[in-house]
Amino acid sequence: MTGHRSLEIAAERQQTYQVAVSAQSLQTTLRDPTDLKDQDIMGAFLDKPKMEKHNAQGQGNGLRYGLSSMQGWRVEMEDAHTAVIGLPSGLETWSFFAVYDGHAGSQVAKYCCEHLLDHITNNQDFKGSAGAPSVENVKNGIRTGFLEIDEHMRVMSEKKHGADRSGSTAVGVLISPHHTYFINCGDSRGLLCRNRKVYFFTQDHKPNNPLEKERIQNAGGSVMIQRVNGSLAVSRALGDFDYKCVHGKGPTEQLVSPEPEVHDIERSEEDDQFIILACDGIWDVMGNEELCDFVRSRLEVTDDLEKVCNEVVDTCLYKGSRDNMSVILICFPNAPKVLPEAVKKEAELDKYLESRVEEIIKKQGEGVPDLVHVMRTLASENIPSLPPGGELASKRNIIEAVYNRLNPYKNDDTVSSVLVPSAFPSSPL
Repeated sequence: MTGHRSLEIAAERQQTYQVAVSAQSLQTTLRDPTDLKDQDIMGAFLDKPKMEKHNAQGQGNGLRYGLSSMQGWRVEMEDAHTAVIGLPSGLETWSFFAVYDGHAGSQVAKYCCEHLLDHITNNQDFKGSAGAPSVENVKNGIRTGFLEIDEHMRVMSEKKHGADRSGSTAVGVLISPHHTYFINCGDSRGLLCRNRKVYFFTQDHKPNNPLEKERIQNAGGSVMIQRVNGSLAVSRALGDFDYKCVHGKGPTEQLVSPEPEVHDIERSEEDDQFIILACDGIWDVMGNEELCDFVRSRLEVTDDLEKVCNEVVDTCLYKGSRDNMSVILICFPNAPKVLPEAVKKEAELDKYLESRVEEIIKKQGEGVPDLVHVMRTLASENIPSLPPGGELASKRNIIEAVYNRLNPYKNDDTVSSVLVPSAFPSSPL
């Protein structure tokens, strides 16, 4: 991607961000000031992002996985995740992974990450008759598990006099020896890379989607500023019980439905490469092909899946994501392998960027330019061999490290300002 094209994309993203802020301001003006629910759902932001990460990795059943989650700009961390290789009750060759993106609190997300799998695998629809569950058993059992855990949480919430108003999306995969079951409820997303291309991805459940909008309106609701009743940005979720109390309507007919979409895909040992599960904090700034290409390029320079996930999260932060961020990367046996030539090119790129940062600083003459100036200068150049999908944003750590070494007396506020989207009206960084 050329520097000019990067600038065009950055300008588009900045415009989108400004529109989103305007929508938030409009909603704040319209809503009842005594109702804190909308404010909680929208979320508040910190002065500086929290960049500490939670990591985990593991392997088994012919799979390897790594994960990374980061609070980012949000005041609270509301994401959660599940990663289990080898399930109980005769399903030792099965594995389950999921990402939960909470809103208006983390209670539902945390409860689901601990209990959703049990609700799925322990209901009779999943178990079916004797022997391994059939494809239809699994799909029906997943749906039943979602409805059961949602009802269970609703009962618990009522016993607490409705104290918990949080909700959560859920995206996951249940991997058997012969099938991969993609599970989605909300606007987190799962993606399968097969033969170096995006083979499948889940569809986001947004209020503007025709079928979702029809259900919302049939339940007496409306879609305003792309939100359920002008407030909630997803049309399917677990929890969110304020949106599930329309009399005469079943659980899947409410303003917000807990019903997941489930897709079964027959595994291909030769062609399946990796699966990405991530919350919308990732997808807000990277498209399907972009993220697939970026992850594939990272797997060609390192086999450390935690490191790859950390690079995804950092890159999305530098691209302007303002949300919590969580990503799980699951690699099949035929995932991309480390290539010596790719490692060499990566080292050459890092060395080139280091030298360019030094040149930019020296060219300034008196005084050291701030990091914003350095990044803007690099963004305007056509730098070869940048990681596809990540582009210059994926190299900000390298650039900042050199800048800090050459300018040890930097002002921390100046450095942090490079992360603010408004500080880069013409750059994706």
